[in-house]
Amino acid sequence: MTNNHFRTTIEVAKSPEDVFNAICHVTGWWSKDFEGSSRNPDDVFIIHHPNQHYSKQKLVEVIPNKKIAWLVTESTLYWLQRDKHEWTDTKMIFEITARGDKTLLHFTHEGLVPGKECYAMCEKGWTLVIKNQLLHFITYGTESPEMIRAAEIRNQMLADNSKSK
Repeated sequence: MTNNHFRTTIEVAKSPEDVFNAICHVTGWWSKDFEGSSRNPDDVFIIHHPNQHYSKQKLVEVIPNKKIAWLVTESTLYWLQRDKHEWTDTKMIFEITARGDKTLLHFTHEGLVPGKECYAMCEKGWTLVIKNQLLHFITYGTESPEMIRAAEIRNQMLADNSKSK
């Protein structure tokens, strides 16, 4: 395994259990465009942002309050030119570690490396999602303002598209 997979880390003044539970509640920090389950081994869920992103994840490792790993079994990144399925067979790994009265969350998107066409955009996206949206959700238990704005923009786009048909 190489060391250039996308990685980021956050530190929160919450317990490992709080962090684990927040990660499992995907609609609170990643997307409302969610279908399925995201808590137990072999659970499967889909994130689908119409005409932008589709991914199907399977929970392949779950160690309560310590680690969660999702394998992307299907993906389409509609905006890519070369390989719209770059995320397929990659893994999102969340490693949770207690440190004093705080908890560290190490996130790795294994397989998302600088040579991938989506790397620059996905690096920005994951940085926002983990360091802003997930951090906010863990800390406050509510969606971040950025996630709320993104949902409003998406809903407006969908409404505009349905009017034009």
